[in-house]
Amino acid sequence: MTDELLIKFLLKETSEEENMTVQEWLAADPANISRFIQFEKIWEASKSLAPESKIDEEQAWNTFKEKTKQLKKKEEAVIVPLKKSYSWLKIAAAFVLAIGAWAIYQFMVPVAYTALTASNKVLTSTLPDGTELTLNKKSQLSYARNFKNNRSVRLDSGDVFFNVAHDKSHPFVIEIDEVSVEVVGTSFNIKHLNNQTEVIVETGIVKVRLDGEELQLVKGEKVFISDLSKKLTKERNQDQSYNYYRSGIFEFSGMPLWKVADLLNEAYEVKINVDPAAKEHKLYTTLKLSNSLEHNLTVICDALDLTHSRNQQEILLSKKK
Repeated sequence: MTDELLIKFLLKETSEEENMTVQEWLAADPANISRFIQFEKIWEASKSLAPESKIDEEQAWNTFKEKTKQLKKKEEAVIVPLKKSYSWLKIAAAFVLAIGAWAIYQFMVPVAYTALTASNKVLTSTLPDGTELTLNKKSQLSYARNFKNNRSVRLDSGDVFFNVAHDKSHPFVIEIDEVSVEVVGTSFNIKHLNNQTEVIVETGIVKVRLDGEELQLVKGEKVFISDLSKKLTKERNQDQSYNYYRSGIFEFSGMPLWKVADLLNEAYEVKINVDPAAKEHKLYTTLKLSNSLEHNLTVICDALDLTHSRNQQEILLSKKK
């Protein structure tokens, strides 16, 4: 869609065929409606500026053509005649001024974000660019409303799996407090809880930044960041328990019991404590999330020769006496 045809449409000078072309373009994609609304705002501003424009009109027209070429990504311009009562060069000159004002406005006004929250159950969602998300319960993030042009996400808290749509011209950036994660098209899991952040890559390449430092992760690698260390150190990911909320399976391959307890606390929303003497016991087993907590605790205790007892709202895992 050319800017010239849109101007003609705003002037109500389109033929019946041209009018239909614009209407079909608007109906084809919500992004086209958004572009037209912005275009109309610029146009209204340019009309008020046109009579007072003192700049070189020929130069302004040349500048305008260059700007439209960039905005339309090399789309060829088609010049459409206007009514004689309008000075095309004055309109173009004013339009250049208005575009500059609109660019400043866009830069100065904070980006609006849309919140996405998973409350008491796992939530799957698709962002406007086609990126697929799986949010573990109690997770919350927000994404820029003009997402196709600004693929910016803020992860407030929780556990989220991202399967990012490929778009090399618009990198996908996730902000987590002081941590920044950037990708183009890949899949990975981010967990941000209790001032700790963990990024695990399943496919593609992920760039993680913190305090001017950048670390690149590939498939099978992860980075763990805490407020205490604030360092980027990558390592191989040795267990798959992180994706239990997607797979429905706990895969414990040598995980210390204290960490197993933390995961069960998160999954079942309970409070499990581990006796200090048993904290470093390592668990090798597979459990189903659909099993009751009681069933899974019994399996764990049998495997590690432990016992579990309840004290009001807390559960204690300890050695058998």
